[in-house]
Amino acid sequence: MNYSSFEIWTIIAVMGIGTFLIRFSFLGIIGDRKMPDWILRHLRYTPVAVLPGLVAPLVLWPDATGGEPDPARLLAAGATLLVAWWRKNLLWGVFAGMATLITVQSVLGTI
Repeated sequence: MNYSSFEIWTIIAVMGIGTFLIRFSFLGIIGDRKMPDWILRHLRYTPVAVLPGLVAPLVLWPDATGGEPDPARLLAAGATLLVAWWRKNLLWGVFAGMATLITVQSVLGTI
């Protein structure tokens, strides 16, 4: 597809306005008003719901291996979960997962 410069800039402008309106609806309208406790209670679970949805495809169907499950990534994900649960600290889990991924890839020679 070939788009003219005008069409490209129109798409960029419309996407920018749309993004602004989505953010403004939450930040600008609600602003500094106190949100009800029930909303705050549900918003607490947003990262827990979104993060697995972002990470799971990268672990189970990684592009780096052509979509095939990779033992190094599966072990790293397991190490991340185990250490984060054990230490009750996400950063320790992330560091353990990174170290596991690098170590297993080095041993398997896939780095």
